[in-house]
Amino acid sequence: MATIELYSGGFCPYCIRAKSLLKKRDLAFVEYDVQAEPGKRDEMLRRTNGARTIPQIFINDRHVGGCDDLYALDRKGELEKWVTNA
Repeated sequence: MATIELYSGGFCPYCIRAKSLLKKRDLAFVEYDVQAEPGKRDEMLRRTNGARTIPQIFINDRHVGGCDDLYALDRKGELEKWVTNA
């Protein structure tokens, strides 16, 4: 089973959209709210080499990017490969 981590924030339409796709694909994920937990924002910045926008998504510690990147992976059929190749 893949480990999917999503750094997000409240009232973020891109975060909602990314979570919607993951749920549609029946993929469990761990969500970190960078607004509620400031330490998680610092962690996100380290892991992404400075990417500040949310969401930032990781699959098995591999950086996907943001919402548009997640949807692009899905359109190409690559999302399934990322989650099955643990």
